[in-house]
Amino acid sequence: MSEAADAVSATDTVYATDAEKLEVARAEAQLSLDEGGIPIGAALFDEAGHLLGAGHNMRVQGDNPALHGETSAFLAAGRQKSYRRTTMVTTLSPCWYCSGLVRQFGIGRVVVGEAVNFRGGQDWLEGNGTAVTTLDDPDLIRVMGDFIERHPALWNEDIGEE
Repeated sequence: MSEAADAVSATDTVYATDAEKLEVARAEAQLSLDEGGIPIGAALFDEAGHLLGAGHNMRVQGDNPALHGETSAFLAAGRQKSYRRTTMVTTLSPCWYCSGLVRQFGIGRVVVGEAVNFRGGQDWLEGNGTAVTTLDDPDLIRVMGDFIERHPALWNEDIGEE
């Protein structure tokens, strides 16, 4: 887990609301931005609201195209017997790659911080039985929009566009 996730998981806190869970992902997105990366963060929670793992996009920092926010959180959570009752919370609608991860492992629910700047595979997830809640947080919309405007080539690289 990243330092941000370590700080919030150390107390075995129960995150009861989607807004509380989103704050964990938001801290990860800010950490990524502070490190010079793409401001996307995610966190995986069990059905009781315990944090299993959190992470952020590491494409730039780790020179690794596979470490998106959701994949980083998934890796930080470690092996789980089942993912069906877990919730993936992400600051931005998951791309097709991360949507595939959600479907592959049967993550039961996804909470999206914002889907204004990018929608990814969100509709596909919903159409295939994944419960999706979109919060469209104004601050996340602004941060991602500003990032895309300032770094269009890097953003397009991250989502597989030319």
